[in-house]
Amino acid sequence: MDGNRNSFHSEHLTNGLTIIKQPSNPDLPALITDAGEKAAWRFLEFFTVNIRNKNTRAAYARAVGDFLRWCEGQRIGELGHVQPVHVAAYIEQLHGRRAAPTVKQHLACIRMLFDWLVTGQVMPSNPAHSVRGPRHSVSKGSTPVLSSEEATALLTGMDVSTVVGLRDRAVIAVMTYTFARVGAVVALAVEDYFSQKKRWWLRLHEKNGKVNEMPCHHKLETYLDAYIRAAGIADDRKGPLFRSAIGKTGQLSDRPMLRGDVWRMVRRRASDAGVETPIGYHTFRATGITDYLTNGGRIEVAQRMAGHSNAKTTGLYDRRNDDISVGEVERIGI
Repeated sequence: MDGNRNSFHSEHLTNGLTIIKQPSNPDLPALITDAGEKAAWRFLEFFTVNIRNKNTRAAYARAVGDFLRWCEGQRIGELGHVQPVHVAAYIEQLHGRRAAPTVKQHLACIRMLFDWLVTGQVMPSNPAHSVRGPRHSVSKGSTPVLSSEEATALLTGMDVSTVVGLRDRAVIAVMTYTFARVGAVVALAVEDYFSQKKRWWLRLHEKNGKVNEMPCHHKLETYLDAYIRAAGIADDRKGPLFRSAIGKTGQLSDRPMLRGDVWRMVRRRASDAGVETPIGYHTFRATGITDYLTNGGRIEVAQRMAGHSNAKTTGLYDRRNDDISVGEVERIGI
């Protein structure tokens, strides 16, 4: 078997979707190409037509690629030969090395793919339909959260002598004060920071096509104004608000920051500030929500601010009980 046939991965579906021009492309999984052109087209349509969010598309592409490669390793020679027992065995094996939420996501993706193939008359039935995933229920998220004092120290103690420093402070402030997802932050254009009703707002393009307009906290206004002035981008209304740095020159390019850029920046800034917790960009979303609720905010308002479809999801970011638990532990007088 040609090794290239096993190389399907998420870049093929996020970088211009170029492979839709050739459904017989050897980079597609062998089980798909061997099933014929109809199956190949239907497979590609699952990602390009059925899934609009590029991050979901990339995650599902990885999940599908892993499963189909596993099937090939089990000597399953045809797509139609995949049975429920095969899906169950894969999920069982995956559960031994991945967290339950990841396993559930993989199973959901496999189910959706086979549903799509069934409705497209590529397969007679869905072999993943009856397979059960691991049980998983949480009342509190696992995202590390900073205390209000730590977050304040990080923002106020950051080196802002360069435009890159001003940019980094503004990025972290946006995530903290608006509870925005990192995808919405890096997608901001200069024109998405606008004046309305005598104050400044941000227009955040969240997942599932939601547009969330948020008034800016007065400190966030200060940080954004300082960054935009130093970057000289106020008149480039259609350009990206947060731009990637040019190496270590301290200057900015015309290209937008990527999610990976933000992750590396956050880890670097946290290390510089002496924050030992291995935080990521979701930390500031959780930190902002927790601080808002601690200071009397309402969960239903936090839900709207965060762009969540239900308050239970918002509650996963509420870490107020962490401090209570620590306080109770300290009551032990041994």
